[in-house]
Amino acid sequence: MENLVTVIHVLAAAGVIGLVLLQHGKGADMGAAFGSGTSGSLFGVSGASNFMSRATAICVAVFFTTSLTLAYMSGHRSDRVSVVKTITTEQAAKKAAAPVAPASKEVPQ
Repeated sequence: MENLVTVIHVLAAAGVIGLVLLQHGKGADMGAAFGSGTSGSLFGVSGASNFMSRATAICVAVFFTTSLTLAYMSGHRSDRVSVVKTITTEQAAKKAAAPVAPASKEVPQ
């Protein structure tokens, strides 16, 4: 399940990046008004901007939802191990496994 959500998350991120890069800035319409660009396109005069902004909003909503889902799934994982607990367990195991040398008192001759 987590892998599926991760794939959707990556695709949504790529979609947001692509759609933002394809959109024209606010100043691009001013140049078209003075004849330096074509205002008509496949979607009409303002259809492309509406389509692109809606598609971007949908991709952002999917990205946001998958981000929250992945955060929830990683926080409620059953095989989660605490780093502090792991370190203290390893240190305790090393101390228990280390042989204790008997204290020998040498008598000077």
